[in-house]
Amino acid sequence: MAILWRTIRPKPEKNAKGAHMKVPFLDLPLQHKLLRDELIRVFEDALATASFIGGPQVEAFEEEFARFCQTEYCVGVGSGTDALRFALMAAGIGPGDEVITVPFTFVATVEAIIQVGAKPTFVDVDERTCTMDPDKLEDYLAKRMRRGPRKPIPKAIIPVHLYGHPCPMDQLLEIAQRYGLSVIEDACQAHGALYLSKSSSSTSHDGSWVPCGSMGLAGAFSFYPGKNLGACGEAGAVTTRDPQLAEKVRMIRDHGQAKKYYHQVEGYNGRLDAIQAGILRVKLKHLRKWNEARRQKAATYGELLSGIEGLTLPSEAPYARAVYHLYVVRTPYRDELAQHLASQHIGFGLHYPLPVHLQRAYEKLGYKRGDFPVSEKLASEVLSLPLFPEITQEQQEAVARALMGFRVKSS
Repeated sequence: MAILWRTIRPKPEKNAKGAHMKVPFLDLPLQHKLLRDELIRVFEDALATASFIGGPQVEAFEEEFARFCQTEYCVGVGSGTDALRFALMAAGIGPGDEVITVPFTFVATVEAIIQVGAKPTFVDVDERTCTMDPDKLEDYLAKRMRRGPRKPIPKAIIPVHLYGHPCPMDQLLEIAQRYGLSVIEDACQAHGALYLSKSSSSTSHDGSWVPCGSMGLAGAFSFYPGKNLGACGEAGAVTTRDPQLAEKVRMIRDHGQAKKYYHQVEGYNGRLDAIQAGILRVKLKHLRKWNEARRQKAATYGELLSGIEGLTLPSEAPYARAVYHLYVVRTPYRDELAQHLASQHIGFGLHYPLPVHLQRAYEKLGYKRGDFPVSEKLASEVLSLPLFPEITQEQQEAVARALMGFRVKSS
């Protein structure tokens, strides 16, 4: 056996029954217990008023979340996937168009592109931030345009603020502007993440910290229960400063109708449930505090895990204030480490073990292994550790002890 990690191996802490401390990957029941009375009032109000679809709760949440994101408009929809799909449709993206994104993302990013009839193409990510690499985008577009006009035509890019870390938006927006591309931000994991903008051409907030979801033509958010701002079911939202785009999304989410039974376009049933909107309003009041707690817990992990050989910790770019939707470490021995953590009753996640271009569902796109080496390397190495606002120092220390106790066979 070869020692992969530190030579110091602290004695594992055990509970009263002698078992190793169990640390959940996520503890939503605890969060809901702390908010129980407020959440129950949301259900009671819905039952008393029979307001389940649309209405005051949805409208109030849209106003409050738009203000939180520093955008003019927010349109609540049924899921993060709806948010991406409807934003693309409202931006005029459809059959015959090409949308550029990254292969290292949750599959919904690509689903949305294909479901509007467009073709997804990929550029690789930056290994340090796991977000779209501007240099690779520039190279792809330069080569693409040298080959002359052909179908499909590049019309948009979807940068993904993965794990709650902002993309390098100034560079991406500048490139998009030169090539005439719309920018739809996939902010599904980045509620409250901030980007330090230095380019007045990219945003009206020159030289200041601006929220993800406020810089492109539109931003797409998911409120899946495990997100930094999570509903108690499916929910999503589109943010934008464009009144026409917001109005189009409102129609698309509601069967294409501008008013009841008058349908302007073919749409979807993709409305935000009123109960979920009420739940999100309760949680939104706590989001800044929760995000700051996540940052503090991430810093604690940084102290506890620093110096462990063979383990790469997440890094934060100077332009970013990440919100650590996930705390993702990397190791070439990821699968062995996952088995070890499971044996120690430590929760973990794999986000994501196979990049989109290698998924069986997207074989038709024609990509092969080796096309995006950074994404493929990341997919083989990433492992998400337990991180949530309420995680305790004791729990984090238990995670650290489990990591320091890991051993792997030498090759």
